[in-house]
Amino acid sequence: MPTDTDADADRTDGDDAPDRNVFGEPLQPCCTDPATGALRDGFCRSLDGDPGRHEVCAVVTEEFLEFSRRRGNDLITPREHLDFPGLSDGDRWCLCVPRWIEAHEAGVAPPVELAATNEAVLDEIDRETLEAYAVEDTGGDGDGSSADEGEAESDGRDGA
Repeated sequence: MPTDTDADADRTDGDDAPDRNVFGEPLQPCCTDPATGALRDGFCRSLDGDPGRHEVCAVVTEEFLEFSRRRGNDLITPREHLDFPGLSDGDRWCLCVPRWIEAHEAGVAPPVELAATNEAVLDEIDRETLEAYAVEDTGGDGDGSSADEGEAESDGRDGA
């Protein structure tokens, strides 16, 4: 479903090529409520000015959020001064590539929305691995919701 933000996906950081997803198609929004991405525009863009590489659109799980907090990145606690509401199970968020890889290696990687995950991640994570974590229904509208998020989280994957 086209959104007002589809045209925004054509913006990049320093080059003329639009951001693409792991399928080579125009990057779809990950989440606008709460607004995610390095630019807080809802997209998991590949930006020269983003050393954290917030390029993986994930549907966070309680298990992942606790893992991240134990690693020193508390995504649960709201931070008003940063206009960050805090995340909870089922929220979509642009995760840093290294954190998703670390979570994958620990067996707690959250499901991934492939249409909203930047193709730049393919230099670190192979597409086959991403597909193993794909959200089953990509019917989310970029507002942080999807029809089958719970199904993707409880399908018995062990993270291997």
